[in-house]
Amino acid sequence: MKTRDRLRIAMQKSGRLTEPALELLGRCGLTFRQSRDKLFCFGEGEPVDLLLVRDDDIPGLIAQGVCDLGIVGRNVLDEFSLTAGRDAEPLNEWRPLGFGRCRLSIAVPQELDYQQARQLAGKRIATSYPGLLGEWLRTHGIDAGVVTLAGSVEIAPKLGTADAICDLVQSGGTLVANQLREAEVLLESEAVLAGPAVLPADERGDMVELLLKRLDGVIQVRESRLLLLQTSRHTLDAVTRLLPGGPQPTLLAVAGQPDQLMLQALCAGEVSWRQLEEIKKAGAREMFVLPVEKMLA
Repeated sequence: MKTRDRLRIAMQKSGRLTEPALELLGRCGLTFRQSRDKLFCFGEGEPVDLLLVRDDDIPGLIAQGVCDLGIVGRNVLDEFSLTAGRDAEPLNEWRPLGFGRCRLSIAVPQELDYQQARQLAGKRIATSYPGLLGEWLRTHGIDAGVVTLAGSVEIAPKLGTADAICDLVQSGGTLVANQLREAEVLLESEAVLAGPAVLPADERGDMVELLLKRLDGVIQVRESRLLLLQTSRHTLDAVTRLLPGGPQPTLLAVAGQPDQLMLQALCAGEVSWRQLEEIKKAGAREMFVLPVEKMLA
């Protein structure tokens, strides 16, 4: 295969991961021009292109070297790793991306008095993830039948083709609509950046390293808040103990008020109303919680 000098990322053409993935790449400073057939996006600022495909095809395209990286659900990546065979190129999860969260679960009919996993022995379980389900059954020593379906897994018990299902769950509304309830969680999934175990030893490898650094910065900022407040010197310790996790706060003197300090703290994650109220009780005032747009360590 001819060596490419541009990094190529495979991602879902259309679906719940598409828009969040494009937004994330945009926040990393990447812009694209889409082809007429809407299957390829050419990178305009950096040598990074997108190939828009079905999510199930993404791990295979990476393993074959057609793409260097992929944005795909952890469930799809792990299923590929379990079913691709020994000769397939091993793939790594380079980064969790924090969107598209769901879980792969076993669900049983609502009328079943389900108490423990061994009740699944001898049952037929319909799924689109035979690799992950089979691995879980083996790990738990359960002898059950795996019925592989390409779609509409949730209706299998109604049709009499299975006794239970193993499928992705988000809100659980689809399960309720089909008189099913969640019984076991096999995998917590989200969108991840996937790639080969060994990065390309050329300019593409350098671009991967740069992209990973930008992703880390974007994800850290996305989950961070800047807290500004005033407090007196004698209440400083009490206020500081209540600050959400993050680096040590920055302290500034307030002009004309030698006993007063301005505190600036980078908080890892949301700052709730309850937390603010507790900090205020400890002696803080004039508190502001601000989003962080960009951060470069």
